[in-house]
Amino acid sequence: MSKIFTPTNQIRLTNVAIVRLKKGGKRFEIACYRNKVVSWRNKLEKDIDEVLQTHTVFVNVSKGQVAKKEDLIKIFGKDDQTEICKEILEKGELQVSDKERQSQIDSLFKDIATTVADKCINPETKRPYPVSIIEKAMKDIHFSVNVNKNAKQQSLDVIQLIKKEIPLERAQMRVRIQLQGKDARKIRDKVVKLVTNVEDESWDSGTANLICLIDPGSFRNLDEMIRTDTKGNGQFELLNLKEMIEGEQAL
Repeated sequence: MSKIFTPTNQIRLTNVAIVRLKKGGKRFEIACYRNKVVSWRNKLEKDIDEVLQTHTVFVNVSKGQVAKKEDLIKIFGKDDQTEICKEILEKGELQVSDKERQSQIDSLFKDIATTVADKCINPETKRPYPVSIIEKAMKDIHFSVNVNKNAKQQSLDVIQLIKKEIPLERAQMRVRIQLQGKDARKIRDKVVKLVTNVEDESWDSGTANLICLIDPGSFRNLDEMIRTDTKGNGQFELLNLKEMIEGEQAL
């Protein structure tokens, strides 16, 4: 009985996302899981096994043609397949169809606009903008989506850019801070330097109680400082995520 011959340097893969890198006059490709490439590049995914379908460097994934060891050593200076895969993953270009790319761009565009709408308010009304208004402002400035960066990263750029189109400012967090002990006043002076507004302040038996508005970017620094300086005896509580008109329900 005759045998079917399968070349040993061919591997067949299906439902694959290809990342391609041209280096040293040659083309190298790796086979990845589609939804994991951007997560890896944004450092959200740490496990390389979740990203790669196989720790193999190809010259052509769709044909299953594996790169020659001597080419890897000559061009990458090593033959460690996993390390070379990581380099291709970092520097290479994710191959997607025009339809897939447009769908990805449209989805990311919407995610960026939603993130901006959630983080910001109209300073004149103290209310958030509808996502549709943010999308229109992004289109008016011809904002170009970067598919290799996540929505949160790009939203920070958009906020600065569309300020030229519409009144916009970062929403403030309202927080409650309680400080006690002999260093309470000293710590209070450090705290107020990191807040944008002290709405209410009272002292009771050496304990400070403050209601403040802060920029979301200051939250982590304040939390860490209060825990460290009070040795865990202070309190830092988030009341709401947006500065709102009195009587308005939290979103």
